[in-house]
Amino acid sequence: MILKSREKILLIFVFIVIAIWAFDQFYYSPQSRKILVFKEEIKAADLKMDEFLMLTKGVETTEAEVSRLKKEKKSLIERTLKGEEFRSFLRHLAKESDSKEMKVISLTPQEAKLPLEGKKESTAFRYRRVTIQMVLHSTFPKLRSYLKEIEKLPFLINIDSLQIERNEEGLPFLKVTMELSMHITPL
Repeated sequence: MILKSREKILLIFVFIVIAIWAFDQFYYSPQSRKILVFKEEIKAADLKMDEFLMLTKGVETTEAEVSRLKKEKKSLIERTLKGEEFRSFLRHLAKESDSKEMKVISLTPQEAKLPLEGKKESTAFRYRRVTIQMVLHSTFPKLRSYLKEIEKLPFLINIDSLQIERNEEGLPFLKVTMELSMHITPL
């Protein structure tokens, strides 16, 4: 059987179509599916990488905060006199109230132990809190300088409450009622 040229051309086109179909079925389509799978894996890896970046930023922020708190703790420890806080406060009060512009009417210290957090800790880390209620008569400029000098003491004092009243009787003087608290470390 002799094929005509038209049939030869048609047969060539059929082989070409079969070759293209075979290429698509056995090579191109499986590779396309693999590429889609790889793209999905890349998206998942990108999401995980974004999560890790957020976690590392969180860790860096936490490390910076811990570092800041350590520095703050160190500065507070340096300001602590280890058992001399109350004596220093009284010396400061005596020095400041020595003038005629400030008179101490009453001074009432009260000690309260701080509750320990967690289990038993060694006694070296226990602090005592001393609350001092003071009533004094003072001029406003002297009171302002006294409060500024409290800030410069070598330990931390908190002013919990401050009440200033003006009496018409003792006119240049103000009646000042304040509550201070300080943490005292044992020797």
